[in-house]
Formats: sequence, C-alpha cells, structure tokens
Amino acid sequence: MSQRVRRVIVGITAAVIAFLCLGQPALAHGFSSTVYVNVASGDEGRIRTKLELEYDLFVVSTADYEHDDALFKSGTAAFDAGDAKAQAAALDAHAKSAVAYVAKRFTVSSGGKACTPKQVGDFTMGQREGVPYADLALDWTCPEGGDDHQVHSGLFPDSEGYVKGVKTIVTYDVDGRSGSAALDAEHPSFSISQTWYERFWEFFRLGAEHLLTGIDHILFLLALIAGSRRPREIVLAATSFTLAHSVTFMLAALGVVDVPSRIVEPVIALSIAVVAGWHLWRIWRRRDHATDLETAGGGHFSLDRAGWSRLGVVFCFGLVHGLGFAGALGIQAAWSWTLLWSLLVFNVGIETVQLAIIAIVFPLLILLRRRSPAAGLWTTGVISAGVAAMGLVWFVQRAFGL
Repeated sequence: MSQRVRRVIVGITAAVIAFLCLGQPALAHGFSSTVYVNVASGDEGRIRTKLELEYDLFVVSTADYEHDDALFKSGTAAFDAGDAKAQAAALDAHAKSAVAYVAKRFTVSSGGKACTPKQVGDFTMGQREGVPYADLALDWTCPEGGDDHQVHSGLFPDSEGYVKGVKTIVTYDVDGRSGSAALDAEHPSFSISQTWYERFWEFFRLGAEHLLTGIDHILFLLALIAGSRRPREIVLAATSFTLAHSVTFMLAALGVVDVPSRIVEPVIALSIAVVAGWHLWRIWRRRDHATDLETAGGGHFSLDRAGWSRLGVVFCFGLVHGLGFAGALGIQAAWSWTLLWSLLVFNVGIETVQLAIIAIVFPLLILLRRRSPAAGLWTTGVISAGVAAMGLVWFVQRAFGL
C-alpha cells in the first residue's frame, strides 16, 4: 500500500474521531441534570407533585433569574460546606423566589386550563448518585370538570447557560392511571391519559438519544468493531456487551445496586482505552504478520484464546457501562411492572442505535479488509489508537477531577 494511501486513511480516520470528540466534556454524563417528579392524587381533588431538583443548579438558577443574591450567598455557602440542614434552611428562607422559579417553568393543567400551585411543607434534602437534591412538594388546584391532566416541564433550559439537555423523569398515579414519562426540550409535555405506546416511545427515544449523544459509549463500540475480524466476533462481542450492561442497568435503575459515578465514569473511560489498546497490542505482537489479523479464518462460532479473553473483558466492562446508562436515567423507585417496562424500552432504544452503528460501519470495514488487508490494518490501527488516546485522556480527567 502506497504512502499516499496510508496518509489518506490516517487523515480521514483521525478527522472522524476528532469530529466525534469535538466539544465533548470529560464527563459524558455530566454538564447536564435530571429532574425527578412524582405526580399523585391529593386531597380534595388536588394534584400533588413532588419535585427533586439538583441543589446547586437550583440555587444558582433561582438566584440569577429571580434576582435573589442573598439566596446565592447562603445557598452556595451551605453547598460548599456540605451541610444538608443549612441547604434546606437557605431555600426555606427564600421560598418565594424558589417556588416562583419552579412555577414559571413547571406547570400542571387540566382540560387545557392552568392549575394553581401552592407549596406544601418546607424544603427537604436528599441525594441522587451522591449529589444533593432539593425536594419541593406542591399542591395544584385545578378547575372543575377537567379530567385530562397535562404536565409540562421547562426547568433549567439550555438558554440559561448552566447545563444542557436537562431531562425530567416523571412517575404518576392519578385517577387510576399510572405510568412514567420522560420529558426534554423537544418533548416538554405529556398527558396523564396518554396511551401505553406513547409512553413507551418516549423511553425508547430517550435511550436512543442517550447512546447517540454519549460519545464514550460510541467510541467503545468503535473499538469493538475495529478489533473484530469477522461478523461472528462483533456479534459475540456486541451480545456480551448487551447482556452485561442490561443486567447492571436494570439493577442500578431499580436501586438494587448503587455505585458512585466518581467510580463508574473513570472505569468507563478506562474500558475504552483497554479495548482499543487490545487491538493495538495484537498488531504490535504480530508485527510483520499483522495483516494475518485481517484475513484469519475459523469455524462459524470459534474463537481463539485471545478472542475468548477479549470477550470476557468486554463483558466485565459492559457491567460498568450499564451503571453509566442507569445513571443517565436515574430512576430509583419502588419496583413496579410499569417502571420495569419503561426501563426495558429505554434499553431497547440503546440497543437499536448500537446495532444500527454496527450494521453501517462493520460491512464497510469488511469490504476494505477484503480488498486490501493492509489498508484494513492501517484503518483499524488508527481508529484504535485514536480511541485509546481519548479513553486515557478521559480517564485522567475523570479520575482526578480535571
């Protein structure tokens, strides 16, 4: 293969990796936030909502947009001190501003007419994945005669400039209807009377979007593709990864397993580097015979010892990736069939995008390898090198909080 062709392959592959990584934060699941809402029937025909909002984001946004500098000072001081009682006290002292901020961006309506909110009790504090969350209970008085309740959430929009892509996860049990919904900027509202397929489509879309916007998971998948020589290898690797992350995803999302994100995120980054580096090590070990990796044969489902070892590594790292997927959704509630099916649909959305990427990229790689094993080797080597480098950079950033 000529030097010119090699340069073109290296340039194109490097450009693709750079494009994927352009502007991506060190924490693929950071720089965003998730709001959790429970909607239930209240007393005297009211609707009771309990909102859980990330504390520091809530304080900063409220102080800024309600022009309450005193809340910013007392709220951030309590946050820096890690004092939950002081955090709740800061919000209680500025409840008018805090409730006003929420009421302008989160609404409940009935029959197309707005319901009126009133705070119930004081603010309380909790945690999600080790992050302080403020709990706010509101009772909504709705016009008589309305039996179709709509929930709208525009909390912490991108336009405020603090976070991007905020999601609101809603669980509800109102008037004999129960279920869950996922809201974001493109889909900010839902009706409690929505059909089951509308509800599940929201979680399918959420899962698909999460994988598409989670650059670390895409790079991990590219590393799997680059290191797989034949269809059976990528099928077995993808299946192993799917089974592993599905198990921990379900357990973590249901609250059975709880691993802090400060541990999960660095290990995810390390997994990217290890899987990509595995292929580079095999190329280095074979040196002059490295192109044999592009043309090796075997039975339909046979793997050599290195292949089975790689499969085991992929499975172990898949367990960790499942914790990352669950952290993105962040549902921690009592077990229910409705919640279980929502989680399953979220996972199906992830798998659909994963299979689509494999179906597009892997056949192109097979074609290149058959036409020119040397070109295939250079392409997979450059991809693996770029992915491994990004994985190591992310690992350092996440492990040391850089």
